[in-house]
Amino acid sequence: MEEAELKRLGSYLEAHLPGFRGLRTAQKFSDGQSNPTYKLRAESGAYVLRRKPPGELLKSAHAVDREFRVLSALAETDVPVARALHLCTDDSVLGAMFYVMEFVEGRVFWDPSLPGMEPAERAAIYDQMNVALAAIHSVDLGAVDLADFGRAGSYYERQFATWVRQYRATETGRIPAMERIIDWLGANMVPDDGRVSLVHGDYRLDNVMFAPDTPRLIAVMDWELSTLGHPLADLAYQCMLWRMPPGPVLSGLEGVDRGALGLPTEDEYVARYCERVGISGIENWAFYLVFGLFRLAAIVQGVGYRGLKGNASSDRALLVGALAAPLAEKACEILDGQG
Repeated sequence: MEEAELKRLGSYLEAHLPGFRGLRTAQKFSDGQSNPTYKLRAESGAYVLRRKPPGELLKSAHAVDREFRVLSALAETDVPVARALHLCTDDSVLGAMFYVMEFVEGRVFWDPSLPGMEPAERAAIYDQMNVALAAIHSVDLGAVDLADFGRAGSYYERQFATWVRQYRATETGRIPAMERIIDWLGANMVPDDGRVSLVHGDYRLDNVMFAPDTPRLIAVMDWELSTLGHPLADLAYQCMLWRMPPGPVLSGLEGVDRGALGLPTEDEYVARYCERVGISGIENWAFYLVFGLFRLAAIVQGVGYRGLKGNASSDRALLVGALAAPLAEKACEILDGQG
């Protein structure tokens, strides 16, 4: 952040955020592909700032105001989140909307095999993720004023239309596997079963934080894609982890000896979730997995597109964008009974 921006931001926060004083630095986190995120150091302590990225953006994308709203709403629930402190809608301060939240000290894991840990700790970490996901889907929407946070009903039909549109808007080349799964999803849409909950939209290992010295989940992060929707969307999205191979970007657990490491199988993880939310099982699981892979392929395509346009949050954007085709191909493997 440039010196003039830092000075302007410091003056603004001192005037609008109670207790804030003496902004010294704003250091951008290197990870993440969406909203640029900074650690603020001030005389009054440490904070985190998330802002919209610069440049031309897709409509409804990078909704930091929605992130701020859901963080505020979840403060008194069983879902662990950082405390939201202030939302700024005045673009003259930093050139884009932003919000500030408390800085939470903890650990974020990027490798799902959790190297260097004991099996019991790995098992506890995955179970904590399962607990938090069930808690998200069990939030009383009316009690936390989120009943209007999204449209109820026909979630998958609406999401399918949205992500096809987003994908077409950021398409950089034809991906045959993507065309196949788009056709398949359109022809095999699951009927609306009436279930509505808060959904995170990007629930995965590197979007949650654990305590520095125990396998206790202390914060669910990155709520940009959250809305009201069908809870199985989050579950299937996370379970894609078991279907994807290890790698430098979006690493998975395919081929990993999960038993030796103390990691649950996909079936075990799903069964534990079902117990926690009080359902007996899941029909049409393949649909939910294929949809999750399609949606993720559309998301990473958008990241790559922003990288080509020069307004991505990270210089890894092109590497992320290159995953669109492999993700679509993985979905096709599920359709062919190979995944």
